Amino acid sequence: MEATEVRQIVLDIIEDVALDEDLSNLDDSVALREQLDLDSMDFLDIVMELKKRHKVEVPQEDYPQLATMNSCVEYLTPKMQ
Repeated sequence: MEATEVRQIVLDIIEDVALDEDLSNLDDSVALREQLDLDSMDFLDIVMELKKRHKVEVPQEDYPQLATMNSCVEYLTPKMQ
C-alpha cells in the first residue's frame, strides 16, 4: 500500500472520530492533537478503528509514533502491506 493511501485511511478515520474538525489545512509534520481538538478517548477511537477496519494492532508503547500525520504514515505503511 502506498503512503498516500495510508494517509487517506488515517484521514477517513479522523473524520469519523472527530466529526467537527476541518482537516483541509492539516500540517502533516505537526502533532495531530495540537492541530485538532482530539482528547485521549478520540485517540483511542482512532487506534480501535485501525484495528477494526484494517486489522492493524498498535501496541500502547507505539502510540507516540502516531503523533503526526507523517509519523502515522511512516509507522502504518509497512503494517498495511
